[in-house]
Parts: sequence; C-alpha cells; structure tokens
Amino acid sequence: MHSLQISSSILDLANEAEKVLAPTFAKIDKICLQNSAKVLASLHSVNLSATDFSETTGYGYFDNGRDKLEKVYCQIFHTEDALVRPQIMSGTHALAITFFGLLKHGDTFLSITGEPYDSLKGVIGITGDSHNSLRAHGIHFDQIDLKNDDFDADAITKYLKSHEVRLVEIQRSRGYSDRLSLSVEKIGKVTKLIKEISPDTIIMVDNCYGDLVETQEPTDVGADVLVGSLLKNLGAGQAKTGGYIVGKKEYITDVAERFSAPCVGKDIGANLNQLLPLFKGIYSAPSVVCASLKTAIFASYMLEKLGYTVSPRYTDPRADIVQTVRLGSAEKLIEFCRGIQRGVAIESFVTLMPSEMPGYPHEEIMASGSFVSGSTIELSCDGPIRPPFTAFMQGSLTYEYGKLGIMIALSHLTK
Repeated sequence: MHSLQISSSILDLANEAEKVLAPTFAKIDKICLQNSAKVLASLHSVNLSATDFSETTGYGYFDNGRDKLEKVYCQIFHTEDALVRPQIMSGTHALAITFFGLLKHGDTFLSITGEPYDSLKGVIGITGDSHNSLRAHGIHFDQIDLKNDDFDADAITKYLKSHEVRLVEIQRSRGYSDRLSLSVEKIGKVTKLIKEISPDTIIMVDNCYGDLVETQEPTDVGADVLVGSLLKNLGAGQAKTGGYIVGKKEYITDVAERFSAPCVGKDIGANLNQLLPLFKGIYSAPSVVCASLKTAIFASYMLEKLGYTVSPRYTDPRADIVQTVRLGSAEKLIEFCRGIQRGVAIESFVTLMPSEMPGYPHEEIMASGSFVSGSTIELSCDGPIRPPFTAFMQGSLTYEYGKLGIMIALSHLTK
C-alpha cells in the first residue's frame, strides 16, 4: 500500500469499514446473483452464438446479432421491444431521441421529479438558445417538484386532472441535485396513480445509474418506456459507446423512426463490430453494478467518519450507484476530484482543472481514468463548480480497484 501513497490512518479506517459493512455487502451479492441469473436466462433465450458477433457495415440490413441483443434487453426489462445501438452517443442523446420521437407540436411534457438534469435543459429549451429544442418545436414543458424525496401525489393528481399530458418523465437518479434517488417501489406507486387518472399518458423513466441496482426495473412496475446509457451500468466498461430505449412496441417504433428515418426505424444501422463489447457489457453488468455499489457504500462510510456530509449514508437503501459528498468550497471539490484521479488506472498523473463542458451551464470538474473515454461506470467523480460544491462519485469495474481508488483519494485529501 505504501507504493500507492495510502496513509496508515486511512488503511485502518478501511479495515474498520469493511467489518461494519460485511452484512450490507452480503445483501448486495444476493441481488447481483439474482440479476446475473436474469441476464444469463435472457442470453439463453436467444440461443446466442459466436457468429452473432459478426460485423456489419453499410446499411446494416438483416443483422441477426443486433436483433438478438435487442431481444435480450426485452427479456431483462420485460418489455415488448427495444432499441440498443452504438449510434446512440450518450444518455442525453438517448433521452433526446425519445422525447422527439414521442412528442409532437402542442403536446405537454411533465417532469414529476423537479428540475431536469443539467444537460437536458438545453434539449428542453430551459437554457440555451437552440432553435431545435423541444420548446422551439412547440412542445410545452412543466415540472412538479418532489416532496420529502418522494413524489408529490396531490400535485400530480391536480395537474393531470386539469391538463392533457402526453408524457410524464421520471428521472430516477438525483442528477446534480441534493435529493435522494428513487426506488422502483416509489416509481411503481406513482405509475399506478398516473394510469388511474390518465391511462393514455406515456410514463418514461430515465434509468441512468439505476440499471440492475435492484431486482426489479421501472418497466416491471408500470413504466411504458425506459432510457439509459451504455457508458454507465449496462455497458460495464466493455461498451465503447451506445444507449438503449426499451418499452412498449408502439413507442419504440416511434423512437426508432426518429433515430433513423420514417418507415425505416430499427431495420437500419450497421453494428460496426460493436456487438461483442455490447454483449460482454450486458453479461458483466450485474457484477460491475455490484462492485460500484460496494465502492459507493465503502466511500460513504469512510467520508462520514472523516466528518463530511454524504448522501446516501452507508446505512441507507440504494436506488442507484451514485454517491455524493458535500465539500463546501470550490478548492476542496477540486482537490477531492484530483484525489480520485490519482486512484484510477488511466492518466492518474494528470492534474485536473475545471472547464466548460458541452450541454452544462457551469464549469465542471471530472475525474475519469477510464479505458473507455468518458465512461462513468469505471471509478469516476464529477461536479459543477457552484455551491454547495458537491462531488458526485460513481462506478468501479471491481470492488478491489474501487476500494484502492477511494483510499488513495482520501489519503490525498487528508494529508
């Protein structure tokens, strides 16, 4: 440990943490086994073969491997259809094509988890001056804030009874806010409420960072459409790019026609030799999510014992893999992210500096020493340079590397 510059006091605290957290880790292992069984059964169901990894180019017609991958996602999420493609470049891209595929001029789109994630504000038209935003296309946006980290059932009921709402969006993860992430149980209760009042309203869940954290997914409890990035949980550090949208067939058809072209939809799109990493990603995802959760809980214990305000606490239930720590100043936020960068595998020697990032209104600092550039399922940490100067940490391909990364970061922060 000395060669990694881990202090003896941090090492002692780590040993204490693992003793306390052993029962919690055992519960996470059980969830991992259940989700691994679900993934393995889905791969068996499509009779996956080595020939299914073959590259297609050009238009990508008659790509059996691509079709099987999408059937695997349907099996895992218990949905009618899926769009899983390397051409989807990020979670924001996946969400944008979903919104534009499902919403038309004059429609109302309602967020019931408050203010959208920073990079979505420009897509919606809340920030920026793009003439291609949802608002610029005549789509009305409104929001209802959460109440005590849960859905405001009264406000939702009142709004749905007085407005015609085409789509309700639920952001499962906290984004860059202080609120807790949302469990599948809470999402299930609100989907039931929405469907009782407005059965034709589409319920869409942004599942980024929440995939395979629990044994159920939002589509198991009433969500019509689920959206996520393959640079996070389900890519498992294997996928080089990509995103997914799963849900009811009629909605996936509309999204696929926005993704490619009307009357073409899912029939086009060469895999460009990306099927093998996409299959390996979903195969490895339960284990990587398990490692990420353990890393987050380990970090939460360590940071709390060092006097920092963390969320969730190490005793709290988890709905995603994100761990936050409030640093209190720009200087400490920068130093914490620099410490995480020292604990990763790639570019650990780099001294991080805040900078502007496309789609974000504030300067950002991001630690990410990933084998896949920008991937946040490997140990990473980022945050906007704005009060209360909170770091948002997530990921780790193995618990062992996550543990080492946290110990290096904390040794750096406390020296």
